[in-house]
Amino acid sequence: MYRAPTHIGIIPDGNRRWATQNGLSKADGYEHGLLPGIRLLRAAKERGVKELTFYGFTVDNCKRPAAQVAAFKSACCKAVELIKNEGVSVGVVGNTESVSFPAELLPYVERENIPPSGMRVNILINYGWEWDIKNDWPSRAIPRIDMVVRWGGMRRLSGFLPIQTVYSDIYIVDELWPDFDEAQLDAALEWYSHQDVTLGG
Repeated sequence: MYRAPTHIGIIPDGNRRWATQNGLSKADGYEHGLLPGIRLLRAAKERGVKELTFYGFTVDNCKRPAAQVAAFKSACCKAVELIKNEGVSVGVVGNTESVSFPAELLPYVERENIPPSGMRVNILINYGWEWDIKNDWPSRAIPRIDMVVRWGGMRRLSGFLPIQTVYSDIYIVDELWPDFDEAQLDAALEWYSHQDVTLGG
């Protein structure tokens, strides 16, 4: 039996590569990342995880071709709609003053009360680490992250909540995000249970 972290950060990378490998346009890949997110949420909840933070899209992602930007914005809006039906508290953090922030997600910037399940889900939408630090830390309501799990094989945080991840353990899944499997989460949790969590002490 493993020791589950309280708060996991999720970097769901590889949607575009997955789409290309499956004969689709890069923009099509984001839609295929929706259901894996719900499956992961349910699995994490069953395993005792109390909080998840998903990396939706960043300020830098908005430099991509217009079709891709429209696709990942749409996918993030659909993700919030799906997640809110899972009996969890949903909160969105991101630069709401930018035209790249979907207006329909503005109500989620003010988090609703935590339901009886107690699970919180945060989604970073149009987020930028420089924006966060230079604007009095709007992400301050998100607590310290115990472990970050990144899909897609890349060994970097890509600006993911630099303050909350200062002592995070980082686990890399080589498979692309749309190919999520619960066994990948279990492997990450098993790995985490063997880490020496000292927080610098």
